[in-house]
Amino acid sequence: MTDGRVVSPGELDEERAADSVLRPRRLEDFVGQPTIREQVRILMEAASARSEPIDHVLLYGPPGLGKTTLAQIIATEMGVQARLTSGPALEHQGMLASILTALEERDVFFIDEIHRLNRAVEEALYPAMEDLAFDFVAGKGAGAQTLRLSLKPFTVIGATTRAGALGGPLRDRFGVTFRLDYYGAEDLTAIIVRSARLLGVEITPAGASLLAGRARGTPRVANRLLRRARDYAQVRAGGSIDEEVAMAALAILGIDDLGLDEMDRRVIEMLCGALSGHPSGVQTIAVSVQEEPETIEDVVEPYLIRLGLVVRTPRGRLATAAAYRHLGGTPPAGAPGAGGGGQEVLFGA
Repeated sequence: MTDGRVVSPGELDEERAADSVLRPRRLEDFVGQPTIREQVRILMEAASARSEPIDHVLLYGPPGLGKTTLAQIIATEMGVQARLTSGPALEHQGMLASILTALEERDVFFIDEIHRLNRAVEEALYPAMEDLAFDFVAGKGAGAQTLRLSLKPFTVIGATTRAGALGGPLRDRFGVTFRLDYYGAEDLTAIIVRSARLLGVEITPAGASLLAGRARGTPRVANRLLRRARDYAQVRAGGSIDEEVAMAALAILGIDDLGLDEMDRRVIEMLCGALSGHPSGVQTIAVSVQEEPETIEDVVEPYLIRLGLVVRTPRGRLATAAAYRHLGGTPPAGAPGAGGGGQEVLFGA
């Protein structure tokens, strides 16, 4: 699954390969997030001047905004290697020890989904980050003894979509925390134009702008839409993407004028239909639309809330008046945003 969308293994391999080609390698090629970009530049230049690794970095925000890309850029700019893994992949302390002891000085250790580290691995990571040491128990029973391995100076870069799920002890060991936010249409248009150039695809400014406007504020989605528009253009439009071709490709993909896909619409249709007027938890919504709760909470819901189509209340999620209108219906009197002179709710509580 990618961005809440089920894909075949072959398509997933294709998308991973394409993402690798399109991923910027240098900070100057990284579009968007200007404040974070400048802070990262200062961190790297200062650490390089001292011949030290940069401080441990925590990156958080919705999926597809460039957390992995930024980690790899930091490693490249610092002239070191990056070892990439994920929280679920680190199943036990032995795997962590194997990675940490193989790191060279100033290397980057990137942990995606760091909030999903199991407790034993997380606790073993504390002294590694703080004291450059890894503690382990040798032997069993009465003869067991605790030994400490010294590690070379290195940088942990953690990425998560749920910063609140990190325990305080782990979060406090990161010297720098950056929140990546959704991208504006101008930045997404620049990303699409750059990606089209790398893919050898001809695209007009209007075509790029249309795709950017439907990309949910997310570079990963923008590049996926570009690849699908490229496929459509190759088969139906002579290989060039203009506004008309982009519109036709989006129509086939089921992406509407707000950038909503089939799963987004199923969620708001459920909230405006069977669950109308009843605050609903994420588990109820997930069962209703036959999707994983994590996908609803991490991928679908943030965008719907950002558009003002869904709000969170202490009792659960509700569709707003804007959601009913987007589906062509009439909002009930009690729907959020239904009154107040047409003022729509932009963000949930």
